[in-house]
Amino acid sequence: MTTAKTAATLAFTAVAALLATTGAASADTGTPAPASTPTGDGAKALCKRVPKIDKRLERALDRLGGDATQRGSISRLEKRVENAGKAGHTEIETYLNDKLTFRRALVPTLEKRRKDLAAVKSWCEANSDGAGK
Repeated sequence: MTTAKTAATLAFTAVAALLATTGAASADTGTPAPASTPTGDGAKALCKRVPKIDKRLERALDRLGGDATQRGSISRLEKRVENAGKAGHTEIETYLNDKLTFRRALVPTLEKRRKDLAAVKSWCEANSDGAGK
């Protein structure tokens, strides 16, 4: 047998042996591992994130309430809907109008979240930032 054939045979045998040993160890039993259930309410982590969440809500509300020069504002989208209507692009106008409806509905939701977050912030201050007992 030549040296090249011998080396190839040994390499193939080594790979086959390796696959045989790892294949048995990684065999799927067909049942997924059960998901772990939460052990707490995550108060400590939420208390830690309150300032970041507050900034993000404030930025979003500022953007939505901006004037027509502010990208992402309701005023800018209203102007785009108006321009599409003037140009006779009814499909574009319909699409943008639906987007405008969603964006308008987003404002009260974000304001409610900001109000709820203020209550969470007060709770965190009164309860050692959710450190527990």
